[in-house]
Amino acid sequence: MSQSTHDRGAELHNLAAHAHAAAAEAHGKGDHLTANELSRKAHELSLNAHQHSGQLAEEAEKSAKK
Repeated sequence: MSQSTHDRGAELHNLAAHAHAAAAEAHGKGDHLTANELSRKAHELSLNAHQHSGQLAEEAEKSAKK
């Protein structure tokens, strides 16, 4: 598996973390509408990162069996 594939996974996790932090900041400022929108985006990014990581794990498992 290439390093760029792992870098992409890390990037997706970082994007999700940043979105979660932005949502928390908006919530802390009392901007609940923006916080809700950012939380939805963070959740979407987290699911995407999780899916990507799962695919990497499956590929690694297949490669190990060869």
